[in-house]
Amino acid sequence: MTSPSDQRLTDAADDGSGRERPAPAGAAAAIRLRRPIFLDLMRIQIPVGALTSIGHRISGVVLAASVPMAVYLFGLSLRDAAGFAEVAGLFGRLAYKAAAVIVVWALAHHILGGVRHLLTDFDVGSPLRAARRSAWFVNLAGVVVALLAAMVLW
Repeated sequence: MTSPSDQRLTDAADDGSGRERPAPAGAAAAIRLRRPIFLDLMRIQIPVGALTSIGHRISGVVLAASVPMAVYLFGLSLRDAAGFAEVAGLFGRLAYKAAAVIVVWALAHHILGGVRHLLTDFDVGSPLRAARRSAWFVNLAGVVVALLAAMVLW
């Protein structure tokens, strides 16, 4: 099935012989000009609620991906004193500190975003102004908690 605009081009290109000819170059060029040529990400204004939602999804993925390593490190730290010392030594490295800060951000953002979503299910904070305010709170509080974790680790 062809769209109405494609059908018009086909009808215009029909010479009565029953064969379809390709649409004239001018008509095809006009269709191509209406399509977006590029996507300028700097011009798109994403609402703060959408950023919170995207952050909630990203934080969920980070949390799910971090579970196996967290379980391994927790088990290693509980095995004996040497295992605990090994885990403590690992958290002396920059990469482990950075990963811990990211996981703390993910946990804070995911919990706060989840509570925000649950409250909107009960019509608490549903009006646009309150929803925007709570979205800003979730985003900023997640960053503040991550910065506090970074100060503790460093």
